[in-house]
Amino acid sequence: MVQVTVYTTRICPFCHAAKRLLRSEGIAFREVGLDGQPGLRRRLAEENGGWRTVPMIFVGEHFVGGYDDLKRLHRSGGLQRLLDGEGAA
Repeated sequence: MVQVTVYTTRICPFCHAAKRLLRSEGIAFREVGLDGQPGLRRRLAEENGGWRTVPMIFVGEHFVGGYDDLKRLHRSGGLQRLLDGEGAA
């Protein structure tokens, strides 16, 4: 299965919702806190089309987006395809 990485901040309710969704589906993920890491947050934004909000969710090297994007991808079955290594959904 492909690695899921979730970039978060401590006070972000959408970050908590994304982690809750992943946990509820039994999907393991690596969480990277962006609190106190403005350089990393800036680099991620530059590398992903200017995306500045959190969470920033990746499945492998594929940038999924935020919580709403993750939820939509999950409902469509696209998340499982990405996790299975079938490429961008």
